[in-house]
Amino acid sequence: MNIPEKHPQEIEMWYILPAIRKELVISLKEKGSTQKKIAELLNLTESAVSQYMKSKRAKDIIFNPEVKQYIKDAAERIKDQKTAYQELQRIIQYVKKTKAICQIHMGMEKGLEGCDICFLKE
Repeated sequence: MNIPEKHPQEIEMWYILPAIRKELVISLKEKGSTQKKIAELLNLTESAVSQYMKSKRAKDIIFNPEVKQYIKDAAERIKDQKTAYQELQRIIQYVKKTKAICQIHMGMEKGLEGCDICFLKE
């Protein structure tokens, strides 16, 4: 196994978080929220919401169906900015727990098969 060039935190910040936001924007829009309301809930600008909806942001990361469903379910629980932040944390934990982050990272860097750097043993 090679040591990754990008730290897992970089993958999370630069790729996973925007991809989660994109899926949340889509789910919240499908639920009937306005662009303005989505921007307020997720602490984004309206133009950022628009770019997520048009796949101009976070277009390279595609989650597996289980993660997409988890995000869609999370969007149903979002009622205000506090619950939006809580759900975002739950989604990030889920992406790590299910090792979806590993699949994304392996798609970006070769030779990471068997990598377990994100999963420290105590």
